[in-house]
Amino acid sequence: MVDLPSDLPEHVACSIEAAVRYEVPANILLAVAEKEGGKPGQWVRNANDTYDVGPMQFNTVYLSGLAKYGIRPEHVAQPECYSYALAAWRIHMHIRNDRGDLWTKVANYHSYTPHLNAAYRADLMRRAARWEKWLGSRFATREVTFQIDKR
Repeated sequence: MVDLPSDLPEHVACSIEAAVRYEVPANILLAVAEKEGGKPGQWVRNANDTYDVGPMQFNTVYLSGLAKYGIRPEHVAQPECYSYALAAWRIHMHIRNDRGDLWTKVANYHSYTPHLNAAYRADLMRRAARWEKWLGSRFATREVTFQIDKR
């Protein structure tokens, strides 16, 4: 567990805790949370008759694949940290398994479609740079490099 100030908004505290747990840069997960902009209990209908659910706006198509693990849309719609942890896990898996640079891999959270990925990636990079400054001004941070084992 991370020792965080108790006055942080839920989306910030949950994002930081999940980032640490799943080894995702905190500024990146904070940027994704901000970009997605969902709220607990929120269901946003898409043009293709799917829904984006909860704080991290998980698409119901993606969630249907997680049903075999007992993960349901109702779980990610709830308040508290569950949806942030699931998003951090998913982003960790994109970083670990997908092709491309870090930002393209993270933007796969939104879409693999090249033009949609590129637009999301560009906005995410701007947001992540702001969050990096915010984190640096409030927490002792350190540069961490890691190598992903691709056995």
